[in-house]
Amino acid sequence: MSIYLEVIHIILPILIIASSLISIYLKDLLAAVIALAAMSLLLSLEFYILNAPDVAIAEAGVGACLTAAIFILALKATKRMEDES
Repeated sequence: MSIYLEVIHIILPILIIASSLISIYLKDLLAAVIALAAMSLLLSLEFYILNAPDVAIAEAGVGACLTAAIFILALKATKRMEDES
């Protein structure tokens, strides 16, 4: 069981960094918001594995759900540059 936990502790930070880098390089803002929400969910999973379930719940609730919802509402309220031309 311990070897699986070590592998997860190696893979999760790599996935967290990869999803945050993907969100930086994406041109579509909605896709970038989804990548940030995925990064936040992976981060909450890492907190849960590190035996901090209260921090994991807060990260999942605020970081993934609420922040992503606010970003999506802000994107819906703005116009796209492609629509202007």
